[in-house]
Amino acid sequence: MSDSKFEPRIVGFLCHWCTYTGADLAGTTRQQYPAGIRIIHLMCSGAIDVVYVLKSLLDGADGVLIGGCHPGDCHYQTGNLKARRRIALLRSIMDTLGLDQERVWLRWISASEGRLFAETIREYDGALQSQGQNPLADEWDL
Repeated sequence: MSDSKFEPRIVGFLCHWCTYTGADLAGTTRQQYPAGIRIIHLMCSGAIDVVYVLKSLLDGADGVLIGGCHPGDCHYQTGNLKARRRIALLRSIMDTLGLDQERVWLRWISASEGRLFAETIREYDGALQSQGQNPLADEWDL
């Protein structure tokens, strides 16, 4: 790693109805957060396939954020509960692969919580900076 400051690469899988709209609100209200996040727009956090989360990490992302509606507010009734179950299973897979579970965050952020979205990204970026680069990034040289 060079002398320059490590800037984590984050992949965000965001629910259309809540977290994606909250991210849009953060941008329109000029909330400051690190630019190292790449957003993938999902209709529902329940549509997340853990294969894509693992692929993101295997391809060198330092962290993955899954964002959805607050429990009880899902536009598809129970999609966010499906996401929570899938991420719980993913964590056991990550243990088997030797990946730190804290490289994947699941957060509930509503459409009106643009400030919370920005705060979450800043907090996650800081946590990933203290963890350091994804150890798989060097192996894959991306």
